Parts: sequence; structure tokens; C-alpha cells
Amino acid sequence: QVQLVESGGGLVQAGGSLRLSCAASGRTFSSSAMGWFRQAPGKEREFVAAISWSAISTYYGDSVKGRATISRDNAKNMVYLQMNSLKPEDTAVYYCAASRYRTSNEASTYGNWGQGTQVTVSS
Repeated sequence: QVQLVESGGGLVQAGGSLRLSCAASGRTFSSSAMGWFRQAPGKEREFVAAISWSAISTYYGDSVKGRATISRDNAKNMVYLQMNSLKPEDTAVYYCAASRYRTSNEASTYGNWGQGTQVTVSS
């Protein structure tokens, strides 16, 4: 079991940057694939990025490709999402998630979720 706590959200102007952090606890973190998802009001949860347990493989959603970078530090039990060139449509609650099975863009793959952190991008 992995417990996850996100931080780093806030209000930022369009074109700005944010780095979201996800602090994980639990012995299985270093063997878990990690993902970031987001959900805007009235919309379905959307895949943002994922990283394999070894950090060798990373994947990005089409809407953030080229603007986002996911990384992890297994020694610190941390996962990060660097978002650049933010747009108003990036406004959402961002969730960190852990999967014991595989790196995936499907939310159903992830069994552990954080509470989320709000990102608001003003135009």
C-alpha cells in the first residue's frame, strides 16, 4: 500500500510554470509505476503523465506533451510533475497515483490515489 500526498498547486498566469510534488509513503513505492492525472470541473479524469518504477520509461498525454516532465526520486519517495507554458485549459485538480502492475495511461490501472492539488491558470 502506498499513501500519496500532492503539493505545489496554486494560481499561476498563463505562460507560467509550476512543479507539482507527490510524497509517497509505503514500502512498495520504489517498485510502483507512478502517474499524474487531472480533472477539471464537469470533465472526466484525464491522463497527464506516467513514469515506470525505474524511471526508464515516461509517457505523456497529448494535451501536455512537450510542456510537462515527470520525474521521480526513489531515495526520497517523491514524484514530480514540472509543467511549463501553462494554459487556462490546464486548470484542474491534479492527482498523483501509484500502480503495482504497470505504467499506464489508464486510471483503472492505479490502485492508490492522493487527495489532489488544485492548479488554476489565469488568462
